[in-house]
Amino acid sequence: MGRPSRSMRLAAIQMCSGKDVDRNLDRALALVNRAADEGADVVALPENFALMGSDRERAQFVQDLDGPVLKELGRVAKERSVLLLAGTVLERSRDEADPRPYNTSVLLDRQGSPIAVYRKMHLFDVSLTDGVSYRESESVRPGDEPVVAFVEGVGFGLSICYDLRFPELYRLLAFRGAQVVFVPSAFTVETGKDHWMSLLRARAIENQVYIVAPAQFGTHESGRVTYGHSMIVDPWGTVLAQAPQKESVLWADADFGYQEEIRSRVPVGKHVRKRIFSLLHADLEGEAK
Repeated sequence: MGRPSRSMRLAAIQMCSGKDVDRNLDRALALVNRAADEGADVVALPENFALMGSDRERAQFVQDLDGPVLKELGRVAKERSVLLLAGTVLERSRDEADPRPYNTSVLLDRQGSPIAVYRKMHLFDVSLTDGVSYRESESVRPGDEPVVAFVEGVGFGLSICYDLRFPELYRLLAFRGAQVVFVPSAFTVETGKDHWMSLLRARAIENQVYIVAPAQFGTHESGRVTYGHSMIVDPWGTVLAQAPQKESVLWADADFGYQEEIRSRVPVGKHVRKRIFSLLHADLEGEAK
């Protein structure tokens, strides 16, 4: 039934998902089982684990949160008694005025039941120096609520890919009790080679949390190339595990006593000046007017 809450074995799965949902799901389940065989208590899948395709192809796979993919993941989570993060799925919107789906991450408990649902807040609308542009907001609607779930005495914060560039989100997750933060991703090669490790380590160090970052890697059938290098980082910023450029399961043990020691010796959370947040809020409100 896993380790006591003072310690948990964390696992991150790296995939190169394609257009065949059934094949992707089969590979994901096999990798979850491999992680469970290694004694994992917590297993995290990458962004778009069930389908990496064009916007049109992905739009055909929009589903509700009680859809077949999450049901199958829930079955395996229960069979293997693991906490399982369904990296992201495209969740159907109930808003007739805005039918764009959410890019949604779901945390399942050891019984396979959803205990946390996070809808990606920051959408990847960028133009890169290689001439490639991405406009995630054209096909995905943003969420608006940060999420922390408490399971077995541990706080789990949820985030997705481009969220990584917004430190205020991670500070809020830490304030709300996150000890472990998930970052399922499909980073581009151009941004990944320069920023992926730096951002993951920075978010871990700033907030003294464990970061679990499962990622997509390689060349996908759609032609997109993703960076990979899935990682698990500890609250001091030490990279505990990093995936090679192939389908992988990586794991590391989270020691929450060690985390408490770091937070006690360097009490960043207690030193935060709340006035800065008030000023930031005022500035953002001013820009919105």
